[in-house]
Amino acid sequence: MHATVVLDEARRVPVTTPEGNTPADDVCSADAAGAHRARTTESAELHDTMARVANGDADAFAELYDRTSARVHGMVLRVLRDPGYAEETTQEVFLQAWRTASNFDPARGSVLSWLMTLAHRRAVDRVRSEQAGTDREALYETTNIAGPFDHVTEEVTRRLEHQSVLACLDSLTDTQRESVAMAYYDGRTYREVASQLGVALSTVKTRIRDGLTRLRGCLGGL
Repeated sequence: MHATVVLDEARRVPVTTPEGNTPADDVCSADAAGAHRARTTESAELHDTMARVANGDADAFAELYDRTSARVHGMVLRVLRDPGYAEETTQEVFLQAWRTASNFDPARGSVLSWLMTLAHRRAVDRVRSEQAGTDREALYETTNIAGPFDHVTEEVTRRLEHQSVLACLDSLTDTQRESVAMAYYDGRTYREVASQLGVALSTVKTRIRDGLTRLRGCLGGL
């Protein structure tokens, strides 16, 4: 067998190792083996945890969430690219996991891969849903000169000084009220509101749409 002489930097003396196998190789091999053992151990532990979740064990579900939520959230965020939507979708994934834990089949993969599959599907569905909503808004705006909810904003403007409008504004959430006020009372565009609040444009659109819907319902009942 051929051997290679390398220098032990700590003692400054030659060390003989088998040909093609250096101390660095040994370290990398040990690291890889250790990582593999860790993954195998985690997979077995998560399998046991999932079995308890399927039996309705809330503590087991909390353990599952603590051990996997960061990775699930990271994957969802890469798809959605919106922190708010990513947080909501991650919660939906784990709610689905809790409800359908009995459907998990270890023969088809690990618990983590199952969760990632659920997360990817949810994230893609959210993207499609948001895109469909954007397309509907664009179509509506191109076919209605007055624009969405103008009948509501006109009524709000006309009755701005009345106590009834103030009461209706109080029925909105803080984020809805802030977004509506900036867009319709300060005259800012949706994009300007999003920039001012430091949130995604889609988030601002959702807040304003939901806020105006509430205002319409409130004003209609007065």
